[in-house]
Amino acid sequence: MPIEEGAKFQISQSAQGFFNSADLLTVISNNGVTVQFTLGEGKGYGAMPVDHMNYLLKRSNLTKIQNKRALLSPSEGTEEHIS
Repeated sequence: MPIEEGAKFQISQSAQGFFNSADLLTVISNNGVTVQFTLGEGKGYGAMPVDHMNYLLKRSNLTKIQNKRALLSPSEGTEEHIS
């Protein structure tokens, strides 16, 4: 899964201790090697290698939060017609 700028991730309870007890991580930059991020509620900022972020995603320590706009727009393959 590509890690885009602006993506938001929920931090699991077990990993919050490593992120200043924050429950939200927002990606601000990804140069392909390093991901820079801010933590929710003004609890800080940081950076980590992309490989480590992918590891945290794989272990479910981070869970991507879906964009509300993406949830509201219909997917391309499904069209519903109202009669």
